[in-house]
Amino acid sequence: MTAAELLKKLGGIPADRVLLDPPPGTATEKDVLAVERREGRLCELVDGVLVEKAMGLAASFLALEIAFFLRQFLAEYDLGILAGEQGPYRLWPGLVRIPDVSFISWDQLPDRKIPKKAIPNLYPDLAVEVLSRKNTKTEIDRKLHEYFRSGTRLAWVVDPRKRIVRVHTAPDQFRLLTEDQSLDGSEVLPGLSLSLREVFGRISSDKPRRKPQKP
Repeated sequence: MTAAELLKKLGGIPADRVLLDPPPGTATEKDVLAVERREGRLCELVDGVLVEKAMGLAASFLALEIAFFLRQFLAEYDLGILAGEQGPYRLWPGLVRIPDVSFISWDQLPDRKIPKKAIPNLYPDLAVEVLSRKNTKTEIDRKLHEYFRSGTRLAWVVDPRKRIVRVHTAPDQFRLLTEDQSLDGSEVLPGLSLSLREVFGRISSDKPRRKPQKP
């Protein structure tokens, strides 16, 4: 497989997000943990390839904002636990994904204990992906199919630049919300209502500003 074919298979991602050590196609979960411990780089494992998570200040800020509001909700409604952008999941053998924010219901953790394994064999009931500039549409589409195949029931794809959220109940089924609307938790987090204007409040907009009208 050529380098171009590999990048296309991974979702058309930039080449600088693919680690070459170990060689693509040979990486394992041990390598995911080793590179994080050795270099502080967060990587997902896809088809034996270490793929570095796309990063960005706005994306990290939004992920924390969303997690903050979700944590407040869960403090009142004890439905499960949250994980952040360092929380990996083994969706199935050989595939490790790391959502920016994720919720795991107690249904998956009947003893209500957080697993000790660094990469647990779980899936996010809610997966939140906050887009960075190095993410691609094809990459996110692939992730959505993987999440829902593994058991995910709800996914939010958050776009800081456009200030919109795609609310997915299946890989190809979604509602598009603008900053004038609110997120709800559907059947996964019943009763949740999250103002997107409040979430996006401190994020700069790429929308063109209107020129002032002449008197």
